[in-house]
Amino acid sequence: MKLMFAPWRIKYILSKKSKACVFCKILKEKKDEKNFILRRNQYCFTILNLYPYTNGHLMVIPNQHTANLSELRPEELSEIWQEIQFWVDLEKKIMHADGFNIGMNIGQAAGAGIKEHLHFHIVPRWVGDSNFMPVLGKTKVIPQSLEDIYKQLRDNIS
Repeated sequence: MKLMFAPWRIKYILSKKSKACVFCKILKEKKDEKNFILRRNQYCFTILNLYPYTNGHLMVIPNQHTANLSELRPEELSEIWQEIQFWVDLEKKIMHADGFNIGMNIGQAAGAGIKEHLHFHIVPRWVGDSNFMPVLGKTKVIPQSLEDIYKQLRDNIS
C-alpha cells in the first residue's frame, strides 16, 4: 500500500461544511491574503487554487454568483477574458511558463468541484513538466508553497 501524507488537507476535512458558496464567502470577507485573492475587478476576481494542478494554478471568478455561462453579460465576459490575458502574460514573464491550459468545468457531470459558481482555470505549463513522479509514483510535486507564489505574483502586479 502506498501512503501519501498531506497534512494541510486535514483543516478542510475537519472544517464545518457550509451550504454557502465558498467563492461568494471569500469575496465578501475582504481578507485577500488569507484567501489568496490576487486581484479584484469590477466584475471578477482572481485567486490561487488551494488544490493546484501545478505551481501558479489560478482561477478567475465572476463576482456574480451563477452556474450558467449565459447569465454573464458581455461586459462581464470581456473583463474575465482581459483578466485571463493579464495573468497569462504575467506568469509567462515571472514564472517563465511555456504554455497554459485554460478552461472551465460547467456542472458536476463535467467535473466542476464547485458547480454552483462558474470559475475559469489558468494552469501554467512548462516543457518537460511531466516527469516520472505522476507516471510511476502517482504523485504530483508542487515545488512552491501557496504563500510564496501569492507573494511573487502580488509583488509583480503593476
